[in-house]
Amino acid sequence: MSESHFFSLHGQVAVVTGGGQGIGEGISRRLVEAGARVAVFDLNDESAATVAKSIGGLGVKCDVAAAASVRAGISEVRRALGPIDIVVNNAGIAGKTAMLWELDEKDLDAVYAVNLKGVFLICRAVIEEMLERHYGRIVNVASIAGKEGNPTLIPYSSTKAAVIALTKALAKEVSGKGDIDISGGRATY
Repeated sequence: MSESHFFSLHGQVAVVTGGGQGIGEGISRRLVEAGARVAVFDLNDESAATVAKSIGGLGVKCDVAAAASVRAGISEVRRALGPIDIVVNNAGIAGKTAMLWELDEKDLDAVYAVNLKGVFLICRAVIEEMLERHYGRIVNVASIAGKEGNPTLIPYSSTKAAVIALTKALAKEVSGKGDIDISGGRATY
């Protein structure tokens, strides 16, 4: 069986945060190859539009750390593509690389806002619809840093640990409520 036919997402709608570059762009492309219609969310609207155009998707400027932006982005996807079946919470930032005693509160807040609050806001925006439809897939991208902790990356490591816990807790909350899968992926840094 060829890789392109390994699984089919034909007719499904997917949202990929941080999809305008890097790992998110690669995930967006792979989802399209499997037949999904993909909304590429990115803070950089030009990057989102460029990737979306190249894959026949929908580019959406979205600040995952802002609830109003998330609501607007999710609404735009529903209007343009229909109900959301798949979410890949990939958006993330490493933040300032420094020892704990060299970090300011704003350094921590910035990383937490994107890496943890963003995952929370996106999940919250789609989970009720998935529960109503008894179907959905959410993949929250974490990191081995969330299990091991990386020196000079305390904000990043702690947010990725929190994403792992959020993913496990949400999976338990939706267990037995339909064909809803909440899982985590790990990008290695």
